[in-house]
Amino acid sequence: MRISVPLLLLALALSIAAPAEAQPIERPNFVFIFADDLGYADIGPFGSTVHRTPNLDRMADEGMRFTNFYVTSGVCTPSRASLMTGSYPRRVSLHENGRDQWVLFPANQRGLHPDEITVAEVLKQRGYATGMVGKWHLGDQPEFLPTRQGFDSYYGIPFSNDMGDVNRPAAHPVPLLRGETVIEAPVDQRTITRRYTEEAVSFIQDHQDEPFFLYLAHTMPHNPTHASAPFRGRSINGRYGDTIEEIDWSTGEILAALDDLGLDERTMVIFTSDNGASDRWGGANYPLRGFKGSTMEGGMRVPMIARWPGQVPMGTTQDELASTLDILPTFAHLSGGRVPEDRIIDGENFWPLLAGHIGAVSSDDVFYYYYMGDLEAVRSGRWKLHFLRNDHQTSHLWLRADRRGEELDVRLFDLSTDISENRDVSPNHPEVVSRLRDLAERARHDLGDGEHAGVNQRPPGHVDDTQPLVLEAERNR
Repeated sequence: MRISVPLLLLALALSIAAPAEAQPIERPNFVFIFADDLGYADIGPFGSTVHRTPNLDRMADEGMRFTNFYVTSGVCTPSRASLMTGSYPRRVSLHENGRDQWVLFPANQRGLHPDEITVAEVLKQRGYATGMVGKWHLGDQPEFLPTRQGFDSYYGIPFSNDMGDVNRPAAHPVPLLRGETVIEAPVDQRTITRRYTEEAVSFIQDHQDEPFFLYLAHTMPHNPTHASAPFRGRSINGRYGDTIEEIDWSTGEILAALDDLGLDERTMVIFTSDNGASDRWGGANYPLRGFKGSTMEGGMRVPMIARWPGQVPMGTTQDELASTLDILPTFAHLSGGRVPEDRIIDGENFWPLLAGHIGAVSSDDVFYYYYMGDLEAVRSGRWKLHFLRNDHQTSHLWLRADRRGEELDVRLFDLSTDISENRDVSPNHPEVVSRLRDLAERARHDLGDGEHAGVNQRPPGHVDDTQPLVLEAERNR
């Protein structure tokens, strides 16, 4: 068979241009780092000029940035519920706390249902060591704690770091737990990021000879902000900046531990945030509009970096839509595990995007934006449709008005050309508005909306008698 020289040259060029697909690694390690209230533009790889983040810069250079990565809520509890379960907050009924508040508070009767299957439980079935360090916020009663939800070990605080404020009625000091035992109250928040980091590194060292899943959920930069002595007062953005620069240091310590132990090529590390930054403390979501708590992009689109040498392409950017809903099915796929088949899981395996496969697209490009129990927007591809109700007071205005009345209006944005959601183009695209309205109706039937329950909505965990977490010595008095 005769082959022309031009064809041979073309084949050679294509073989050089298209990297060979990496060989799969059986049961790789996973490290998932979750900052608290860190904004889209708060780190160097996403445009920050006020925070020094050399370790995250390096992580992006050695991995992949996701520019369209979402969490399912603009606040803590519902966002974290989706990470653990791969399901929308309304699906698992953690879109609010049972008292018409949007997050769980100390001694809340509600929490993550023990029958839910978490990403930790999926990985334990594959022989993984599972450890959590940091903020949980899915229920502080024993039935709801990480050690009852698939984690072998836990070291951290069970809710937000402002929930021990003396101004809150009947509040107790913010506790630090090891396992299910309070070992410090109030926790010294000045050193919490450093201690989390030491605990995380110890977990990696202790489990270096077996597959492991480490979930490191930082308390910062959630207000009140604290940093340890080497970082306190060092940034040019006040205490908020100090916390982010210490989180960057922490990430560097994790990466160094993996390198020192020869685990780099066996470990995927993901860094992201539980929701957008608040506009009150110095955070930045630019060029997105809106802040924490909002269903505008600034509330729910977050920075994400994934690093796995030899598997995730270096120095790349992924613009396809993905979310924390996709973590459970993706980790299940990579570990050889199973996604639960007895319930609806909203996430999809997004490994083709992470691996940089040519032509890879989102498995499901539909995404729903809920504010507590209210469906406020839907995205499909480049289009995002906002629903305005009653007096047009929506979550991005930080108003908890009654928005459960008749829908009055919509606004349509083309996120491919208007990432800041400034130009309503609904009059020009009635067919898009109609299609997204249909998608919204599907969600209202499936997940629910306002006071109307969804047909596939699952119950939350519930306990009748609750007790605040206190030091063992105080309990025995």
